[in-house]
Amino acid sequence: METKLRRRLTLYGLVMIAVGSCIGAGIFATPNVVVQDVPHHGWALAAWVLGGIIALTGALTMAELGSMYPQAGGVYVFLKEAYGRLAGFLYGWVMLLVINAGALAALSLIFADYMQFFLPGLGEKGKVWLAIATIFGLTGMNILGVQISQVFANLFTGLKLVALGGIILVGLFFFGEQLPTLNLDLTREAPENLGSALLAGLIGVLFSIGGWHHASYVAGEAVEPRRTVPRAMVLAALIVTLVYVLANLGYMLMLPLPELQASTAVAGDALLKFTPIGGKTAALIIAVSIFGTIGVYTMTAPRIYFAMARDGVFFQGLAKVHPRFRTPLNAMLVQVVWASVLLLFWETFHNLIAYVTFMDIAFMALAGAGLFVLRRTRPEHPRPFRVWGYPFVPLIFVGISAAFVINMLVQRPQQAWAGLALLALGALAWLAFNKQEK
Repeated sequence: METKLRRRLTLYGLVMIAVGSCIGAGIFATPNVVVQDVPHHGWALAAWVLGGIIALTGALTMAELGSMYPQAGGVYVFLKEAYGRLAGFLYGWVMLLVINAGALAALSLIFADYMQFFLPGLGEKGKVWLAIATIFGLTGMNILGVQISQVFANLFTGLKLVALGGIILVGLFFFGEQLPTLNLDLTREAPENLGSALLAGLIGVLFSIGGWHHASYVAGEAVEPRRTVPRAMVLAALIVTLVYVLANLGYMLMLPLPELQASTAVAGDALLKFTPIGGKTAALIIAVSIFGTIGVYTMTAPRIYFAMARDGVFFQGLAKVHPRFRTPLNAMLVQVVWASVLLLFWETFHNLIAYVTFMDIAFMALAGAGLFVLRRTRPEHPRPFRVWGYPFVPLIFVGISAAFVINMLVQRPQQAWAGLALLALGALAWLAFNKQEK
C-alpha cells in the first residue's frame, strides 16, 4: 500500500492555502455579531486586533513546532509529540466529527443559500443536493493532485482578497467623510463588563480568523517544509488580520452602528449604500469566497486522518494514497461522506459557530502549551525556527486562548459541554481502537 505524498507546495501556495482557510463566510457573517457583543466602534475593532494578536502569537508558536516536525498532520503531530498518542487521536477525532466536517457541511449549505440568488427555483431539497455536489466535486478535484489544489487555492484566495479589497476601498474612499462620526476613542462610552464583552466578541472573531494553521497540515507535501511552513503561517496571520480590521472599518463607515448590529447580510447591506446592485454583488463575492474555502478544507484536513492512520492510531485504510495522483484518497473520501451525512441534519451556519470554535481553540491552546513541554523534554531536538520573545509570545497565545475557553464554559455551556461529551466519546473510541489493534 502506497503511503508517501508528493512535495509540490511552494511558500506562495502555502500562504494562499492558509489565507484561503481563514477567509470564508466569517468576515461576511460575523461582524454584526461582534458589534452586538461589543457595541462600540473602537472596542469592536480592538476585538479584531486582539484576534489578530492571538493568530500571530499562535502562528509564531506553531512555527517552531512546525520546524521541528515538518510532516503531514500539523497540529495533530504537535499534540502527539508533546502529550502522546491519545491527545493526537482526540484532535483528529474532533477534526473529523466536528471542526472540519462540520465547517464543510455548514459552508457548503451557506454557499447553496447564496447560489439561490442566481438559481431562484432551487428549493430546499435542491439546496442540500447542490451543497453535497459541491463538496464532492471539490474533493474530486483535490484528489487529482496537490499541484491542482495549489492552483485552485492561489486563484480563489486571490479573488477573495480582491473582493475584500474592493469593500475596503469603497468604504474608505466613498464613505471616508463618516470617519469623524465613528466612536474610536477607547476611553469614551466603553461597554459595561468590557472584559466579558471582548471575550464574547472573540467567538465571531476567532471563527473568522482561524485557519492560518492549515498550512501545517500539508507540510508533508511542501517544498523545504522546515523553512516554508513557519513563514506561511506567520505571513497568513498578518495578511488576514490587516484585511479583516480594514474590512470592518469599511463596514462601519458604510453602516451606522445600529444598522450594522441588525444586519444579517453585512456585505450586501453595506454595498447597497454604494450601488443598487449591492446585494447581487455581495452574493457573488460571498459565494466565490465560500467556494474557495470549501476547496481548501477538502484538501487540508484529510492529511490529519492520513497522518494518524500512518502512525497506527487510526484505521489503516486511511493511510492509502492514490497510486497516480499521490493524494490521501481514502481520508478525503471518508471526510466528504461524513460531511454529506451531517448536511442532512444541520440547518444553519450560525448554530455551529460557538460549538466549532470552542473545540478548535481548546486544542490550539493545548498545542501551544505543548511548546513548553517539548522545550523541557526534548531540548536537543533540531529547531530551525525558534519563536521570538519566548516565553512571552506563546504565553500570550495560550493565556488568551485559555481565557476564551473558560469564558465559553460559563457563557455558552450548552455548546461547550456538548464538545466535551464528544471528547469523552472519542476516549472510548480510542480504547476500542487500541483493543482492536491488539
